[in-house]
Amino acid sequence: MLNDMNPLITEPFHSPIPHLAEPDWNQVSRIPIKESNEPLVPLSLAPTPIKVFPAYNRQGTPGAVPDCFIREGVYRRLLAAARSLPAGYSLVILDGWRPWRVQQYLFDSLYETLHQQHPDADETQLIAMTREFVSIASRDPESPSPHLTGGAVDVTLCDADGLMLDMGTRFDEASPASHTDYFEQFGDSSAEQVARDRRRLLFNAMSLQGFTNLPSEWWHYDFGDQLWASYRGEPHALYGPTEFSI
Repeated sequence: MLNDMNPLITEPFHSPIPHLAEPDWNQVSRIPIKESNEPLVPLSLAPTPIKVFPAYNRQGTPGAVPDCFIREGVYRRLLAAARSLPAGYSLVILDGWRPWRVQQYLFDSLYETLHQQHPDADETQLIAMTREFVSIASRDPESPSPHLTGGAVDVTLCDADGLMLDMGTRFDEASPASHTDYFEQFGDSSAEQVARDRRRLLFNAMSLQGFTNLPSEWWHYDFGDQLWASYRGEPHALYGPTEFSI
């Protein structure tokens, strides 16, 4: 699944990834939502250079859907980001809108894993560690989980043959190395340069289309939800919790 080919990455895609603070979830949850009522659309309809690999469904996660659904505005921005990539690269969408059941399952699974790894940590500490990588499952219309809005998307890069590239860690790996700017500490001659440059490419391509990134996850980007509004300084979010219907 990993490929070490590295086509030329040039400006503006080579700009360093800035260090951003982790979100203040209490502040995020207080941002008002003015629902746009944009529909969810399936990314399986998208033309190249977007590829769809619904990771949780392929992994057998209970309740995971067999496609990646996102809001229409997110869909169009993802297409623009994909079309802006240098030759030899494409976007791979791993997840978008999630049913509440899937969000709860992911939170509980990571919580239990961290509990086993840190048996002396109390509940408050475990929740904080879990929230670094998985948000609390919430269908509250005033403070929904980002993926329940259809505004959050998990994305990576692949090469011209459709093989997903090594981005330095696995998707959903709960480790410090998954922080988006982790490899910015290494120089141009380091073994980590390839992963750093690929993360820069993804970050800059997505940012140029108005997306914001969750700093603890190189793969997680937002548009229109409360997390996006928080990082962009927007007065309100565009997307609240939603459901898919044909």
